[in-house]
Amino acid sequence: MSTNAEFVFSGADKGKNNNPSVIVIGAGVAGLAAAARLAESGVSVTILEARDRIGGRVFTRRDAATPIPIELGAEFIHGMAPEIFEALKQMNASDGAGAITEVEGDSWCVTDGRLAECGFFEQVDEILKKMDGGSPDEFFLEFLERCFPRPQDDQTKDAKNNTAKDDPELERAKRRAIGYVSGFNAADPALVGVHWLVQQMEAEERIQGHRSFRLVNGYSELIDYFRRRLESAGVSMRTESVVERVQWRRGRAAVTWRRGDGSDSSLSSQLVSAARVLITVPLGVLKAPVGERGAIEFAPALPAQKIEALERIEMGTAMRVVLRFRRRFWETIAASTSSRDKKTLGGMGFLFSDDEWFPTWWTTEPRKSPIITGWAPFRAGARLSGQNESFVIDHGLSSLGRLLQVSPAQLREEFEAAYFHDWQNDPFSRGAYSYGKVGAVEAQQGLGAPLEDTLFFAGEATDVSGNNGTVHGAIASGQRAAAEILRTTSTG
Repeated sequence: MSTNAEFVFSGADKGKNNNPSVIVIGAGVAGLAAAARLAESGVSVTILEARDRIGGRVFTRRDAATPIPIELGAEFIHGMAPEIFEALKQMNASDGAGAITEVEGDSWCVTDGRLAECGFFEQVDEILKKMDGGSPDEFFLEFLERCFPRPQDDQTKDAKNNTAKDDPELERAKRRAIGYVSGFNAADPALVGVHWLVQQMEAEERIQGHRSFRLVNGYSELIDYFRRRLESAGVSMRTESVVERVQWRRGRAAVTWRRGDGSDSSLSSQLVSAARVLITVPLGVLKAPVGERGAIEFAPALPAQKIEALERIEMGTAMRVVLRFRRRFWETIAASTSSRDKKTLGGMGFLFSDDEWFPTWWTTEPRKSPIITGWAPFRAGARLSGQNESFVIDHGLSSLGRLLQVSPAQLREEFEAAYFHDWQNDPFSRGAYSYGKVGAVEAQQGLGAPLEDTLFFAGEATDVSGNNGTVHGAIASGQRAAAEILRTTSTG
């Protein structure tokens, strides 16, 4: 690969502050974890972050009206992830932070307008277990149709029109499996690859991924933990610094950035150079066309193998809305159970449905609060993205009212506040989190591979352990990239 681009360093690229050993682009969890590891190893690090805050897609809001943290981004700790639990251990030892609760609660489903306890999990598991990482890779919908085709034999044909009849239970289980894959992964089931899904399931099994936890005081505690480490190590952190261009050759890179959101072209650009640059921006930003807000131009351009890797990984689409009410009104709602007894939703943890706007909801169980979160993945999220605040809130309330059979007037009377962030419409994320298409398992390694020991890459999309889309996957990728950089610094 030829990287003999002409280098031009302006007068701004002088002085100690402008000549770190490593520039980290992006102060999400991956960038923070990498910078902390590097700085604590004696490497001079500068972080450039486009937003006015650090944390990336970890975004905790506080409201004096409730002690419950409002998570607009990452909320759950999926399994006993060592990358997070080690941090929690250190946080607790230093200042008593990092307390967690395990997610609990009953799971309820709305099927054909009927509210009842969920009973589809085993069926979905049986379908997903049929996926084989050793067989040729294929898209998830292709796998479903190949392994669970609609009945075509003569015995199942309708006598009246001589056409094959569907198996209602099988078709319902397939819809649930599609809903799970698109909901949990924010993925298009027609694009997500089977090998990638298998890798993810195997990674979950290794860390008890069936268990989930929350930080009592919010994910921002993890960000504060990294912030303290960076401050102690003397890392230079520049927020509201939008990177526009990375000019590079072996052993040297110059990063052009602009103050603010980049929308004011009258603001002069600035230049900082280093021997190594670590790019940790989300996949959606890496794939953004040059010239659009948040996009980064590389000169010379990224090589073909890196572009091919980018094309095999997609950014998932999802919208979430957090609704706060005067009280936990769902505690008084009764539903039918398998024993024909009436049971209230007082212990509801999750609510699943086929709703076209918000098919999944969850409460703060085991903490009792009048807060419930709606999750709109894939097509539902795409329909909501870019809409105004009232549109999202109205559809959230309407969805919840339909599912719980609560009148709009009653719901509005109970309603107090709503919170959400449009990650798809955010130029510095351009989506929720990544998922892999066919061939993505190999592509992830290619996406994270260094270029000429000069450009390095981290972020949840580059994780190769099957933990894409998770905070611990992002941390692991940052630690991996930091180790790669440290190896190059030790060898000159």
